[in-house]
Amino acid sequence: MGKFDVKRYYPDQRSNRIKGGVERAPHRAFLRAVGMKDEDFEKPIIAIASPAGEITPCNLNLNLQTAYIKEEIKRQGRAFPIEFSVISVSDGIAMGHEGMRYSLVSRELIADSIETVLNAHFYDAFVGLGGCDKTIPGALMAILRVNIPSIFLYGGTIMPGEYNGRAITIQDVYEAVGQYQADKISEEELYQIEFRACPGAGACGGQYTANTMACVAEALGISLPGSASYPAVDPERKYVCYDVARQIVETYQKGIKPRDIVTKKAIENAIAVVAATGGSTNAVLHLLAIAREAGVELTLDDFSRISKRVPLIADLKPGGRFVMYDLHKAGGVPNIMKILLSEGLIHGDALTVTGKTVEENLKDTPIIYSDVVRRVSDPLKKDGGIVILRGTLAPDGAVMKISGIMAKKKHIGPAKVFESEQECFVAVQQRKIKPGDVVIIRNEGPKGAPGMPEMLQVTAALVGQGLIEDIALVTDGRFSGATRGMMIGHVSPEAYDKGPIAAVKDGDPILIDIEREVLNIEIPEDEIKRRIMKLPEPKPKFTSGILGKYIKMVQSASKGAITQ
Repeated sequence: MGKFDVKRYYPDQRSNRIKGGVERAPHRAFLRAVGMKDEDFEKPIIAIASPAGEITPCNLNLNLQTAYIKEEIKRQGRAFPIEFSVISVSDGIAMGHEGMRYSLVSRELIADSIETVLNAHFYDAFVGLGGCDKTIPGALMAILRVNIPSIFLYGGTIMPGEYNGRAITIQDVYEAVGQYQADKISEEELYQIEFRACPGAGACGGQYTANTMACVAEALGISLPGSASYPAVDPERKYVCYDVARQIVETYQKGIKPRDIVTKKAIENAIAVVAATGGSTNAVLHLLAIAREAGVELTLDDFSRISKRVPLIADLKPGGRFVMYDLHKAGGVPNIMKILLSEGLIHGDALTVTGKTVEENLKDTPIIYSDVVRRVSDPLKKDGGIVILRGTLAPDGAVMKISGIMAKKKHIGPAKVFESEQECFVAVQQRKIKPGDVVIIRNEGPKGAPGMPEMLQVTAALVGQGLIEDIALVTDGRFSGATRGMMIGHVSPEAYDKGPIAAVKDGDPILIDIEREVLNIEIPEDEIKRRIMKLPEPKPKFTSGILGKYIKMVQSASKGAITQ
């Protein structure tokens, strides 16, 4: 005792502000209480944050993964790990009711809370873990905002369930509800599908939003190569955690920061991977927000440009046949990126968190073709899964995901207008949606809902009723990554901002032309303007609490629904 130099400073470490010098003796007292010893004050402090908890299987074993990372950092002896928690909202449990208003809002809360802790305590480096949908972009936004050496680790996909000899996911449960309502399956079959769909820990199994954003993080270079596709319960995941622990110390020592990695080239690589894998439309929303935090200019036109030249080569649910675990066995994201690199479709010179470029990371990665991952010369679809539509119904853009098996490229039909998702769902349950209809769900945008809720309950029920090929749905809200069919979201401007979607009336002819990228109300533009001028001023649904704040701060979906 008494040998510790209380006057010692650590000028090369950001954490000097909480541990260096006589004046920080009280701070060191707190740090000693959480486990730091005399020799640990010499080391950089690495913060590790996760949304571990029991509210969703997506995050169920993140506490174990965090423990592995801490264990390895301590074993190395070159840094000191400190853990903290962040919130999470389960999109699956919030789906289909007013709770979904909080889902997208939680992305901002996650980013803000991580920024708050990292900057209040001046930690030197950071490892962020995430599982459920908004935890991934929320962590990435904070990583870029704070800009200290960081790595993101995805908690992993769930293993597929099994029913009647086929793999099933949560998508099948939502669609089974529609099948049951249409008397296509029995109550017992619905129960069996519900009972078997989610066998344990991990995020939803198809190329839905969580898995899409995990692929995005790896393609951006902020996650370790190959880490995105490991199932949450895979025994190998322990060693992925150890790799993260070793790499974050190396990344810190090399001084590599997130904004060195997440450049325009990196973001274009991520968009290419989304297109090649048929990823969720939510990736558009989240990448726009991530780009803003990185100081990179990104617009909807960038998604359109890249998606047109990158083919859909991964046959993944919801539009395809396979799940993330199948992609893992088929080479994971490195295989996708190596194929794209070999065809000149991504930037090989983009820096990654390993300190190497994309091309250097992929040097020894073999290309594997299979039923899951096709050749660029034999794609599921010659261009990517993301289409940006514009027209008199969406002057600032709308977003659609096309699966490789979608035959219909054009639809024109009468509008059937609903003022909310719940109003529409009642109509779906009552079998009021007919072939040819264009379902319009408005007042579900970032401000109008608020929170831009996902529509999986409605879209899955329509699939279950067998209407998927015969109708279209257009909304200023958004869709789950498990949505399929001619479903168009993110319509901007939204109804709350008096966008044209607010002026649509029942029976108005709506034109959707995918090849021309057009979304129109087929009435004179003067009539649209007259209707908009007659609209009353919107009244916010909430004036207090987090949703009241959000309405005042949130921007258009065409800008990523960022808050400022």
